[in-house]
Amino acid sequence: MVGAAVACGLGGSGLKVAVIEQVFPDEFSSDQPHDLRVSALSIASRHILEVVGAWQGVLNRRYCPFRRMRVWETVGDTEFCSDDINYNELGYIVENRVTQLALLERLQDFDNVSLFCPANVKRIDYGLDDERHRSAVELDDGTVLTANVLVGADGGNSKVRQVAGIGVTGWDYKQHALVIYVATDYPQQDITWQRFVPSGPQAFLPLTGRHGSLVWYNSPDAVKRLKSLSCEQLLLELTEAFPECLGRINAVLNTASFPLKRQHAQNYVKPGIALVGDAAHMINPLAGQGVNIGLLDAASLVEVLLEAYQAGCDIGSLPELMRYEKARRVDNLRMMTVMDVFYRVFSNEIAPVKFFRNLGLGLAERIMPAKKKIMRAAMGLDGDLPKLAKRETFRDSRRTPGTY
Repeated sequence: MVGAAVACGLGGSGLKVAVIEQVFPDEFSSDQPHDLRVSALSIASRHILEVVGAWQGVLNRRYCPFRRMRVWETVGDTEFCSDDINYNELGYIVENRVTQLALLERLQDFDNVSLFCPANVKRIDYGLDDERHRSAVELDDGTVLTANVLVGADGGNSKVRQVAGIGVTGWDYKQHALVIYVATDYPQQDITWQRFVPSGPQAFLPLTGRHGSLVWYNSPDAVKRLKSLSCEQLLLELTEAFPECLGRINAVLNTASFPLKRQHAQNYVKPGIALVGDAAHMINPLAGQGVNIGLLDAASLVEVLLEAYQAGCDIGSLPELMRYEKARRVDNLRMMTVMDVFYRVFSNEIAPVKFFRNLGLGLAERIMPAKKKIMRAAMGLDGDLPKLAKRETFRDSRRTPGTY
């Protein structure tokens, strides 16, 4: 999603862009079951997809807007509503495949963008002597692509990052998340919620129709046991463990799990190299901000590259690319730290900590300026945002390529 967003943002410019994708997503059909992999896209992410021309592809497929968010433990309880800040929605639950298809579909509108898919990277050479080409990528079919800037949007185990010799810092949270796709008795809902219990958070994400996605955070052993159960047995466990506000669950349809991990690249850039998304950072999924900060990376990098290109500068030079790192690294680190603090505070069973965190949730419910600040942060509307995220006129593709 993040790499394709970079390419769409550069579409229609004077830059020549190649996108390497291992597998093209399966085509979408409205009668298909929901995918397990979904994301809570923020308002800022929607703005980015709108500006690059991919949001309509999401609307043409499937998405679920939500207006409310609820967070609670035992006593403290706070609910956020988009009406409080005069927005129609707080965000959208969208299957990752839907977002991918919308972006890849949009790529086909640009003459300056070439998509290599399906394709596997056989070798990456970095640090070429050619002034114009700092990297070469060889595909498994023998195709060789050279580039002044190589964008690593290839996930947490990024080959680009490894070839560039960029290290990472991070740790495992010693917790796994079990994702459960369910059929619900309630009709389509407009709320996403998260409850904190001693074993870990429990979350509900609404999907279209009478469906939902549950996320059950627990120890690796507990998640392994839950995954070994039949759908009928797991349904009984859900009924016992999840709160009554979930409503009746008619069926467990599918499950998946993944470990929780934090990881941050020590640098986002080197001469001719830029990392975006999970290649640069992996964040605790508590607030669903992973893909959102990745799309903000994409928007910021596009802005830097186009401004450098239009100014006649070397787009792969370290000073130019450092503008991207300076724009994103501090904000991403701040979001990662907030999620860490949130995770550790709500994973702590010490009585005074429990008292103050419940007190904090209660105060957040009553202090409207604080609620509005939290909502704007969750929606990606706080801070010094890239132009794409502000939905400003960034580029009119009908103009001369390379102008905006």
